[in-house]
Amino acid sequence: MASTNIPYPPVRPQPDGSHEIKLPEGPYGVPDIMLNGVQSSKSKLGAVHPLEYSEMHWHENKVKMDLAMLRNTQGIHMPLRLQMEKNVAQKINRLPGMHSSHLMSDILSGRDEMIDFEDLLNNPADCEAIGDIHLLMERKSGLL
Repeated sequence: MASTNIPYPPVRPQPDGSHEIKLPEGPYGVPDIMLNGVQSSKSKLGAVHPLEYSEMHWHENKVKMDLAMLRNTQGIHMPLRLQMEKNVAQKINRLPGMHSSHLMSDILSGRDEMIDFEDLLNNPADCEAIGDIHLLMERKSGLL
């Protein structure tokens, strides 16, 4: 019986944004900043540094590598079970107006071991969604 291992995703992902950039040109062959603005030209540019694309997609690549490693070591059932548990964890909600820590999702994704920007500056007491829970629940139920 032949083993069907999934090849690991590449460690260095290739950016799909590597193409020639065409800026709108004015009558003298240079970009017209007065008409197009600096920001509109900047938004059409590609990645500034080769690592920018890799850093933007780091989490996605890590998840792909982990799932491929699980598939090769434990079989197809483990990545499928993990994905199923993540989908169930994302569907769990609290009542409207109440803060949820999403602990189950964080544990399944490994985010519980990291300290990010949101962990320090995302105080639920500063949230603007606090309101009358009865009205919020009626809106969620479609009664309002």
